[in-house]
Amino acid sequence: MNDERWQKITQWPLTIAGVIFLITYTVHVLFDYHGHFAVLIVSIIVTAWLFLVVDYLVRFSLAADRGHWFRTHIFDLLAVLLPAVRPLRTLRLITLFPVFQRTTGEALRSRVSIYLAGSICLLLYLASLAVLQSERFAPGANIRTFGDALWWSVVTLGTVGYGDYYPVTTPGRLVAVALMAGGIASWV
Repeated sequence: MNDERWQKITQWPLTIAGVIFLITYTVHVLFDYHGHFAVLIVSIIVTAWLFLVVDYLVRFSLAADRGHWFRTHIFDLLAVLLPAVRPLRTLRLITLFPVFQRTTGEALRSRVSIYLAGSICLLLYLASLAVLQSERFAPGANIRTFGDALWWSVVTLGTVGYGDYYPVTTPGRLVAVALMAGGIASWV
């Protein structure tokens, strides 16, 4: 079996695993369940993540030139590190609609616009969840609700940073650095 055949077989199951990861991570952060349900949620998150790790390792092992494969599959590594970005791959299906396939230049601009808009929305959403998870119960934290986290993410991504909300934990500040880098990259 080669990498292309493996990828065709696993494309939809991996996309579904990414969506399941995103949904269960959202439930985990927003509802902060405890007990048996929390164990179930975390188990689903870990299982979806392990599925992505196994896929990455199998595809890496199937590659003829592993160094070249690694350099050309950075998005796949990103999907392993942050499984919730895996659903972004489904954005390319939107570009198959005839309205996005006029001329080559228009089709390319449409694809880039769709990927950029989808990526920014997903980045905002994930950063909001991550900072809320890091900050909600920290002493001295002022980001305690998803609304606060979303507002903080929008102003941070836009590099405006009003200062009304800010992370006080190290993980929250690392999310801020990643979000600012994403904001700067989206303007370039």
